[in-house]
Amino acid sequence: MNRFPIGIFDSGYGGLTILKALEKAFPQYDFVYLGDNARAPYGPRSFETIYKFTSEGVAFLLKEKKCRLIILACNTASARALRQIQQTSFQPWAEEGYRVLGVIRPTIESLAPFSRTKHIGLLATSGTVASETYLREGEEYAPDLTIIQQACPMLVPLIESGECHSEGTRFFVKTYLEELLSKDVEIDTILLACTHYPLIKEMISKIVPSHITILPQGEIIVNSLKFYLERHPEMEQLLSKGGQHLFFTTEESHAFEQAARQFVGRAISATTVNIAGMTLDRDC
Repeated sequence: MNRFPIGIFDSGYGGLTILKALEKAFPQYDFVYLGDNARAPYGPRSFETIYKFTSEGVAFLLKEKKCRLIILACNTASARALRQIQQTSFQPWAEEGYRVLGVIRPTIESLAPFSRTKHIGLLATSGTVASETYLREGEEYAPDLTIIQQACPMLVPLIESGECHSEGTRFFVKTYLEELLSKDVEIDTILLACTHYPLIKEMISKIVPSHITILPQGEIIVNSLKFYLERHPEMEQLLSKGGQHLFFTTEESHAFEQAARQFVGRAISATTVNIAGMTLDRDC
């Protein structure tokens, strides 16, 4: 029986925080990571552009790396491209048992136990906030929650520039938090709804009142994948288990390797690829 790796796609580096959590929880599985760093960040881009770029990334993982299960470890891609991909160009692949999953629905379904007041603050990119996907998914899958959004357009560029501990980053973090908390005094949990933000979790924790819980997505996605594979043993049986991790990027590989260290905590080796123009056409 042929077996296949799990694909992880992100617009840049943030998805590496999800991969790091998955590697720890599932050391036996093979993972293939693709970061579309050359075209990051996705947050300010149009819906059509995000859909096009995400489709190209998914196509690469399907066609070139033979991934059977793909996780969009990017909130912006999950918010603005996942549903259209699932309902249109990915359909022929789905009929053959391939799956592409996002991070938003499993996050929403997991939030309630973390909050006493059921008022959740959300820090995210402008694209994720504008999509209102968290609000819609919350109404459907967690109607008892009140979700308050805050766009943080400066944080991803600062984090990817290695400015995680700078005064400039602290200024913007403090500004965004003050704006968020001013919208609802009952917020007792803040979701880091961008996979870059765990790198500044400590800074955020020092700024907010001590009763507020700061929640990154890594462990949520780990638990969600565990549950998914338990419910779908037919998929679990098709996953390869050699403990191999491969890294691909659309930017210069050395630059990716250097920047990725702060996200995964170790040295990695990456390969530069060109995914522009790839399609989900089953005949290609």
